[in-house]
Amino acid sequence: MGSFRYRARDQAGATLTGTISAKTKSDAMSELKRKNLTVMEVSSGGDDATKTMKELFAKASRKGVTREELVVFTRQLATMVGAGIPILEALEIQREQAESPGFQAVLSGVVESVRGGVDLSKALEKYPQVFPELYVNMVRAGEASGQLDIILVRLAEYLEASAQLIREVKSAMTYPVISLVLVLGIAAFLMIGIVPQFKPVFDSLDIELPGLTLFVMDAAFFCKGYWYLLVGAGAAAATGIMVAKKTPRGAYLFDATLLRMPVFGTLFRKVALSRFSRTFATLVKSGVPILAAMDIVAQTAGNKVISAAVLSARESVRQGETLSAPLGQSKVFPPMVVKMISIGERTGALDTLLEKIAHFYDQQVEAAVKGLTSMIEPIMIGVMGFVVGGIVLAVFLPIFKLQEQLAHSH
Repeated sequence: MGSFRYRARDQAGATLTGTISAKTKSDAMSELKRKNLTVMEVSSGGDDATKTMKELFAKASRKGVTREELVVFTRQLATMVGAGIPILEALEIQREQAESPGFQAVLSGVVESVRGGVDLSKALEKYPQVFPELYVNMVRAGEASGQLDIILVRLAEYLEASAQLIREVKSAMTYPVISLVLVLGIAAFLMIGIVPQFKPVFDSLDIELPGLTLFVMDAAFFCKGYWYLLVGAGAAAATGIMVAKKTPRGAYLFDATLLRMPVFGTLFRKVALSRFSRTFATLVKSGVPILAAMDIVAQTAGNKVISAAVLSARESVRQGETLSAPLGQSKVFPPMVVKMISIGERTGALDTLLEKIAHFYDQQVEAAVKGLTSMIEPIMIGVMGFVVGGIVLAVFLPIFKLQEQLAHSH
């Protein structure tokens, strides 16, 4: 007789864990089923050290799994399941061809769980850093409906569209961030390394320094003498923002500020609406119950203001009300989005209209990125010219003033 560790669910839905004595793993599973338990996982109790090392390795490796790897895995798994290959065999093939050690470790854990009789969705659920709740729920819906291959294809399309959206936002933010760093770097170099060198020259001149020169010189010596205060203040501000973002209220205020930002606020709002619409459409189309879908959408919205509006609407739907009414009252969703959701509810084509909203906002994001890129370039050049030009002008103004005095004296 051996000892087996198990995890199972009773008829009330509660999760139970413990150990059971049996000759083989199959006997242990049969005994649990005779007790009217739904088996989630059965493993040998005598292999704790090895199991623990595997779990630690898998946990440490999950962060190395890229979105591209997940997309390829999902598409290939959909193809193999659609071709009639058993799910366990398909997973083993995927494990063998996984390129990164981290993904191989994760897939090894998934394979062992499925081999032990656990559903694929439950096996994926153990690795939330690789397979998020949206992914697991869609796989669960596919298993329940018998359309796992179709839903895996939808899931891959969703991941690809989300990755494209992230790339577009990054491309919009890269140029201004690099330009801002260059402006600050050049200004710091001039203020700390160049401007203070002119002080002996200005002291030797028998003239009254212009106000701009005095201001720039004072600022330069302050930056040179107290640079550590400036660096400390910047680090403290960044730390304060990061700590505040970890609190519910702070995260909400930060995301609300992002949506109200000049120039970029419109882009962030369109990105959030696109993500909301696509996630919601994918879940509803895959057969995930609407309340569960709204809960997942709220968690994956990427903006606490959108999440709060979705959770508020979820409570209204739970009480039998429509979805569109509370979304319209939140003032976060534009009238067009609310109207299309309302039509989708009445016609039973909510998923189709949500997909149309997502497609519309994808196009809007693409256009906004192009517009921002063309607009930000001259703005940043102007800012750079103003900062650098102001410093240079402050240095040369006393020389111009001295020339004027000499010209008048002659």
